[in-house]
Amino acid sequence: MNWAQVGFEVFGTKVLWTDLIGNVAALATVLLAIRKSVWTWPVQLTGSVLLFVASIGAHITGNALKQVMFAGLAVYGWWKWSRGTQNGQELAVRPATSRERLTLVGVMVVGTIAVGVLFFVTKLSWGALVPPPKGYLLVAADAYIFVGSAVATWAQGRALVDFWLIWVAVDLVGVPLAFSSGLVVSGAVYGVFFLLVLVGFFNWLREYRSRAVLVPKEAV
Repeated sequence: MNWAQVGFEVFGTKVLWTDLIGNVAALATVLLAIRKSVWTWPVQLTGSVLLFVASIGAHITGNALKQVMFAGLAVYGWWKWSRGTQNGQELAVRPATSRERLTLVGVMVVGTIAVGVLFFVTKLSWGALVPPPKGYLLVAADAYIFVGSAVATWAQGRALVDFWLIWVAVDLVGVPLAFSSGLVVSGAVYGVFFLLVLVGFFNWLREYRSRAVLVPKEAV
């Protein structure tokens, strides 16, 4: 057994250390994002590496590719937030414009279809090996989570309040999929994410509204 398969049992269920520590890092990422800390991104990068290893071991190729994508987007977000907080400035958050929202939804819909076809044809999703109709649903869920995670993380890098709502939509599918795949820690943590994401959304939205009210007064 290599280090990637090392773990322990809880009530008869094996828990991998890579899955556990990776999800702790992912949980810390959400908490840091609520506080708008630039440390959000290096912690996310670390968690992505560990969850990539856990996903490969569980043969969840779609989730493994998602972690690779997360790592790349973490570098992008780190760069964007570092620029947005230069000279001690606080990161300015804002809601997406109508055009941006339309683009985000469009990318999720079209992207899910395209990635779903790719996952099915190339057998990158383990759902492609499951008889239909269940197999089709698993592939679609895998693709939806992959694309939704990419869109949410990209929107987060641009400090858009809407990114929290995208994560809500992703978690509604991600939680049951993780449990059914045997990644118990991931499933439990995703459930906690759902609650934290709601907290983050309302915090960011309240901050934006407070700043929007103060700016005109400062300009007078």
